[in-house]
Amino acid sequence: MFIVLLAAVLPAIAILYFIYRKDDLRTEPPKQIVSAFFLGMLSALASMLISTPLNYLGFFTEEASTTGEHLAHAFFGAAFPEELAKLVILWMFLRKNAYFDEWVDGIVYAACVGLGFAALENVFYLFEDLDEWVTVGILRAFMSIPAHFFFAVTMGYFVSRACFGDYEKHRWNSILALVCPMILHTLYDFPLMMSETSEIAGSLLFLFFGLYIFMAVKSKKFYLAHHAVDAEAMGQSEDSDQA
Repeated sequence: MFIVLLAAVLPAIAILYFIYRKDDLRTEPPKQIVSAFFLGMLSALASMLISTPLNYLGFFTEEASTTGEHLAHAFFGAAFPEELAKLVILWMFLRKNAYFDEWVDGIVYAACVGLGFAALENVFYLFEDLDEWVTVGILRAFMSIPAHFFFAVTMGYFVSRACFGDYEKHRWNSILALVCPMILHTLYDFPLMMSETSEIAGSLLFLFFGLYIFMAVKSKKFYLAHHAVDAEAMGQSEDSDQA
């Protein structure tokens, strides 16, 4: 059982360590990183408080068979409740956090929350299918957990823009911090769900991997963009100190 638990959480921790090491200008305190990660686990439980009523009210069904039902399941059963829960937890964590003082911090802390969510979700999936936990663990380590990381980078990118960017665009960036990850999450889950019942499974999976590559490339650009802003600000600060 311990090996299964370890297999479930290690991929998320590995990516967490990667993003922590990439924050090389002013590294966040480990205590803050760990706190955000465990709050991300809490967001996984909070998302169930949103998805369960939506399921009960008929917004989606677990036994989807049509294209519309799969799309509703992808959005109302996964993307909307999960990304909303993660964003609420992230905003609560950052609201009065003195360490949230750089553009790239939004991405770092969002990644911590997203990976905490992914870790606990992975535990559920692996223990749900103990007979196939190795296969499920490998697939999710290379697909689902990185995907949650990509969603989180997108969320953190817009959260930082909302907090540190033009005040006139604060509301718009706040909306994008939720809408963009939800769209990506829906587009991620939909072809996977459809591929289980569709005759065009190959084409759907081709689109899925195209989206996966797009998210990876975009996440890198988002991080580098905020990192460059912070580096420039830090350079200007050092110049003013020397003057």
